[in-house]
Amino acid sequence: MIALTALRTVVAVVAARLFESAGVLLVLASLVFFALRVVPGDPALLVLGDQASGEEVAALRRRLHFDEPLVTQYGRFLRGLAVLDLGESLRRPGVQAMTRVRESLGPTAGLAGLGVLLGAVGGVGTAVLAMGPWLGTRRRLIERALLLVASAPLLTFAPLVTYFLAARWRLVPLPGDPDEGFAGLLFASSLLAIPLGAQVGRMTQAAFTEVGRSQFLMVARAKGASALRVWLLHALPAVFGPVVTVVATQLGALLGGAVVLERLFERPGLGSLILEAYASRDLPVLEGAVIASGLLFVGTQGVAVLVHALVDPRVRKGG
Repeated sequence: MIALTALRTVVAVVAARLFESAGVLLVLASLVFFALRVVPGDPALLVLGDQASGEEVAALRRRLHFDEPLVTQYGRFLRGLAVLDLGESLRRPGVQAMTRVRESLGPTAGLAGLGVLLGAVGGVGTAVLAMGPWLGTRRRLIERALLLVASAPLLTFAPLVTYFLAARWRLVPLPGDPDEGFAGLLFASSLLAIPLGAQVGRMTQAAFTEVGRSQFLMVARAKGASALRVWLLHALPAVFGPVVTVVATQLGALLGGAVVLERLFERPGLGSLILEAYASRDLPVLEGAVIASGLLFVGTQGVAVLVHALVDPRVRKGG
């Protein structure tokens, strides 16, 4: 009976999150739609440039349905969005805009997903290391290092680290080299994971300190458990909920960092596609790419909420 009640609570939390996410995506899609249509000037003329003839502008307006009332355009946009059909790419005629978006979504999701995994594991591992008795007075050095790394912008250290490790010393592959495959992805994700790992490390260390004098940890120590076993097997499950929460709160910055890294190292992904579509005024692709970025963010937030609901007993009890 208790398990059934807990399951219902988790399902209710997830359902509420899905409903909220759908609303967020609808608002985002609507903002993207209206931002590209209500700005001053003719969108078709913006795409073609001032040198375009009147016939070319009129033809593009008909192709993009700009000659229809705004309400009709909005309804057509929502119907297309529901079936993932926003029309053809203006830069690549014959290729659907969402096809290009799907091709770019995978690399960005892989970069961000691996970054989350590396950041979470690295942050928790650093916190466990900092709580061990083997460091002594040097524990403060790790705390200061985590604070420094957490506050450093990605654009500050990513080019510097890449220059020394990849270009000068050749210890790692260039993150933008398409021939490096997973090795290049791993290095790029490692750069992305550094700020997240620092945030996770600080949060985990603070949570460890809070539960450090709990009775169940004292019992584990009294039974002869090593410090590593105490923190990994006994303390870590107790602080896993807050760790998931801090990862979820950092997802927006992490996805933004993935876009920055893609542009910085010329890696394929949503970041490069958005900038390319904006530069070429490819409106269907630009709409789809921005909405896909929002979907990726909302989706990862939803996964984090689900994991939190599964591991945190307070959520399962509805508290």
